[in-house]
Amino acid sequence: MIRQMRVAVIGQGYVGLTISVGALSGGHEVVGVDLSSSLVTALKSGKSHIEGICDGELAAGLKSGKYLPTTEYKDVVGCEIVVIAVPTPLDGRGAPDLSLLQSAADSLSSVLNSRVLIINESTSHPGTLREVIRPRIEGKSSIGHLYAISPERVDPGNAKFGTRNTPRVVGGLSDEARDKAVEFYRTFCDNVVPVSSAEVAEAAKLLENTFRFINIGLVNEFAQIMSAMNIPVDEVLKAAGTKPYGFMPFHPNVGIGGHCIPVDPLYLQAKASEFGLESRYISLSEQINHEMPLFVIKRLKEEFGEIAGKKILVVGVSYKADIADTRETPAERVVEILAEEGAEVSWHDPIVGSWNGTQSSVIDGSYDLGLVLVAHSSLDLKGWGGAPLFTVNAHPSYPDWVPLLSARSKK
Repeated sequence: MIRQMRVAVIGQGYVGLTISVGALSGGHEVVGVDLSSSLVTALKSGKSHIEGICDGELAAGLKSGKYLPTTEYKDVVGCEIVVIAVPTPLDGRGAPDLSLLQSAADSLSSVLNSRVLIINESTSHPGTLREVIRPRIEGKSSIGHLYAISPERVDPGNAKFGTRNTPRVVGGLSDEARDKAVEFYRTFCDNVVPVSSAEVAEAAKLLENTFRFINIGLVNEFAQIMSAMNIPVDEVLKAAGTKPYGFMPFHPNVGIGGHCIPVDPLYLQAKASEFGLESRYISLSEQINHEMPLFVIKRLKEEFGEIAGKKILVVGVSYKADIADTRETPAERVVEILAEEGAEVSWHDPIVGSWNGTQSSVIDGSYDLGLVLVAHSSLDLKGWGGAPLFTVNAHPSYPDWVPLLSARSKK
């Protein structure tokens, strides 16, 4: 029989709310702490802000009294487990920004008055749990807490893999901490993988996303080479994908976005630099991926012609289809480049209502051309008119769109 525990989850964003709902499904009580009063108000009314978590799941937790959204750290008192799930972005210089993680640790230090299990789910470099979180929490306290790490593996919008069936890696600063964390996660995760240390778990998460980051960089560079040779890269990838071993398909795009893949490799690179090392693969891949918006606009000009003075609609500004997350979206750089080229740029996204202080534009027939970066399933192009529509990769549902990363059109 599962022992019900009272769990605090610090941060109620994509990661925090997901783990909160997971813990509720495991029969636990959850105190969800977030400093955004507007977000907490919405959660208290049963409104989810995340794809894949329905309002009904929150409503059930609220009705049962097992879910308490709050802005107050004092509500953590009495919890047996505290899960930290706050953003770990990059700062303005592209360096790791642990300020939110440090702030969470400081706030916990001021309220925890008994021994608890503290689990970090926020992605960071190896050594973060041991060298950052524990010292900040215990700096003002004589209580010896237990510390574990289970880096998040949330993939927003993924209908196939969720909290229950995605394997979870768990490490700790002691065997006791790791084993207690394993026991907790096994109440709502099918496959929990214990490892020998916190640093192994932290490094595994960075490797996962660095692997994707580098391979996306490789295929983005390959797409540029194929474009120069006028060979359709999509057909090449499809052909290569028929090999049943030794090949994993990645697909070129306008860049990389989201909360993990553009960020995590740079955490690894920053930590490596402390040891006098440089990851040349990460540096080169970052350069290639960062340049992809420029390449896409170059291809747009080759296909359409001069864009200065043209009225252009950029369609889809989230970082991937069917989610509203715009963190690190390459659409931002695309819009900047188009404006620098003298175009009059607007944007439309059926699930992103506002972005960078502006509102989604209405689709109508007034545009000279459209550039589709992300094709949400809810996209409705009625009223577009006859202006040409370009996209990054060929889309099977829209054969009339001109794919910029396929072969050049014959003019």
